Amino acid sequence: MSPVEVVANRVVWSLVFLIIVIVTTRSWVKVLQAARSRRNVGLLALAAAFLSLNWGVYVWAVISDQIVEASLGYFINPLVSVALGVLVLRERLRIAQWVAVGIALLAVGVLTFSYGRPPWISITLAVSFGVYGLIKKQVGIGSVESLTIETAVLAPVALVVMAVIAAQGSAGLASGDPVITILLILLGAVTALPLLAFGGAATRIPLSTLGLLQYITPVLQFIIGVAVYHEAMSSSRWIGFVLVWISLAVISIDGLRHSRTRVDDLEVTEPD
Repeated sequence: MSPVEVVANRVVWSLVFLIIVIVTTRSWVKVLQAARSRRNVGLLALAAAFLSLNWGVYVWAVISDQIVEASLGYFINPLVSVALGVLVLRERLRIAQWVAVGIALLAVGVLTFSYGRPPWISITLAVSFGVYGLIKKQVGIGSVESLTIETAVLAPVALVVMAVIAAQGSAGLASGDPVITILLILLGAVTALPLLAFGGAATRIPLSTLGLLQYITPVLQFIIGVAVYHEAMSSSRWIGFVLVWISLAVISIDGLRHSRTRVDDLEVTEPD
């Protein structure tokens, strides 16, 4: 199946799954309240565009046996978020964060030499998801409500894509293979559950911990690419990935220290 068809199914079945969640939890009121704001809908439509770009590039990377490069995109995503904080939100970087960004740029240079081109898949995935997160931060509504609006905005386009592919006689849902049909329908839950869990975790655990947990995804992607699909890893690519991991270690340690300092300061200033 083409990446376009996979993404179209992902959008539609995600919306179906979210509708089931909303009906079960009786949270229609919250969704409708969020959808009344033109600002919310406009920003979430823009977020949906970046999310669909992210999904499409990732699916294409997997289909074309470039899982390792895709994993790199999610490794450097936290660094892109830091850069967006500086460029868009005018945040100031600490010294350790500047060091981490510098090491990451060096890593991109090494990987560009290794691949013979810039790692466009990684950069596109990191930037698209970073911008998506930035827009979601600006909206500031619940994960169920925001994701429902995003998929609802994309659903008409996705349905048209699915209809065109079906008219051509090559739709996966019309293949007659029950396994493919089940896998396509499961795209909804597989897509929505992690995003909903992320939204819920963001309000329940420290941000520094949440940031570290996000490295689990690219680590698993990297292992699958190397150990399962046996993608080639030259010495220069290993050097590039090691530099990225060093950069992430620097920024993670700095984030943990900074969060602990803030907690200590709050405890000191807290009245008896």
